[in-house]
Amino acid sequence: MKLQRFLLLTVAAMMALTARAEVKLPAFFMDNMVLQQQTTARLWGTATPKKEVTLTASWSDAKYTAKADKEGKFMIEFPTIEAGGPYEVTVSDGEPLTLKNVMLGEVWICSGQSNMEMPMKGFKNQPVENGNIDAAKGTNPNIRLFTVKRNAKISEVEDVVGKWEEAKPLSIRDFSATAYYFGRMLEEELQVPVGLICVAWGGSACEAWMTPEMLENFPQVKLPKTQQEVDKTQQRCPTALWNGMLRPLVGMAMRGVIWYQGCDNWNRAYYYADLHATMIRGWREQWGIGDFPFYYCQIAPFDYDIITAVGQPRYNSAYLREQQAKVEHMVPNSGMAVLLDVGMERGIHPYDKQTPGERLALHALNKTYGWEGIYCDAPIYKGIEIKGNVVEVSFDRSPMWISCKHGFESKCFEVAGEDRVFYPAKAEVKQKKMIVSSEQVPNPVAVRYGFKDWCVGDLYGSDGLPISSFRSDDWADPAPIKQE
Repeated sequence: MKLQRFLLLTVAAMMALTARAEVKLPAFFMDNMVLQQQTTARLWGTATPKKEVTLTASWSDAKYTAKADKEGKFMIEFPTIEAGGPYEVTVSDGEPLTLKNVMLGEVWICSGQSNMEMPMKGFKNQPVENGNIDAAKGTNPNIRLFTVKRNAKISEVEDVVGKWEEAKPLSIRDFSATAYYFGRMLEEELQVPVGLICVAWGGSACEAWMTPEMLENFPQVKLPKTQQEVDKTQQRCPTALWNGMLRPLVGMAMRGVIWYQGCDNWNRAYYYADLHATMIRGWREQWGIGDFPFYYCQIAPFDYDIITAVGQPRYNSAYLREQQAKVEHMVPNSGMAVLLDVGMERGIHPYDKQTPGERLALHALNKTYGWEGIYCDAPIYKGIEIKGNVVEVSFDRSPMWISCKHGFESKCFEVAGEDRVFYPAKAEVKQKKMIVSSEQVPNPVAVRYGFKDWCVGDLYGSDGLPISSFRSDDWADPAPIKQE
């Protein structure tokens, strides 16, 4: 009887311990994290079901509470003060969990495909220019890095895999180069802690980062029905990366998003502007904090023949760049970093990642943080005026006029007549206009600049920001050329 009683008491004790849950938080609420400063932040997780959960932070004497539901889920809202730290944040349902070395500062989500994912150590055979030296010099406890592990799922998940780390040579080496250079410039200029969350996967499609609801008006996009379908195409599968990588972050307080994607969509460019704009609006609706900043890179030139299989249609990626250029005019509080001058003919991953990161940072410093004296928007094509055999091209957003890398002449212009055949053109700067002509086109009707897969952009605003490829015509895209 004594043994039976002992066993019953042991079982009862074990059941009591099992019923009592400890506080558990998603991976991005952990030691070394950055919380967005001067806002209403949210923290969520699981605790003992139906028990009161308390949050305290070492920057304040206040306590904030919420009651866990029957499944143990809870969410606490609390205010954050101005940038600083390190602090401690304690969450308790009777059993405390303390997050240490927490900073208050500026939090940015950094998303896209391989040119965002590409780490400072580079890819095999593909280094990042100055990546090793900059990582070696990069130790800075005010910059914190978090990389979300790749995960493609048919349904939404509740957590991600990753950890916050201070910027040190090893952590920098494994982190997104574009995002790091963006964050480094912000920290240098703002003098506040910066938290960067990289949510990227090489080769990913824009459609993969969207919900089914966001894709409702795109009948050409086929949604997966099973995990097996997702596994076949992974990062290219519509909705899969939203479900597996981004959705768990929704609700986390942050300042904004930087984005570098588009290469995977080059062969279906015709709907990219609407698609990307819809994605941005969808993310903003999901976060529910208004039109947060969204700054993105235009894809750099590259010879896509290299990755086009024999017998497959060949598409001109300039049409994708054209679509990308439309988005900043469709979506408020956005901006595009033009990269027409930093591409590589035989490399889809340009070695220069400092230029993209810092051009994105210019947008943030000027538009988000209100820094005067910083220009971030490159000039854009305005229109043409035809005078005999000469085309005069004018631009908007060019208060300091325009300039060329090669003195006063650009090597990237073409003109066409009524036959719609384009010929290389002579193009010279004349104050704030380009004067374009070709002996082979006596009666020009259209002009194009850098409107090819591969070119080296040589036209700039006088502030040094490159002008995007453009065309004056609206002629229908030609049928894709099949590779022989």
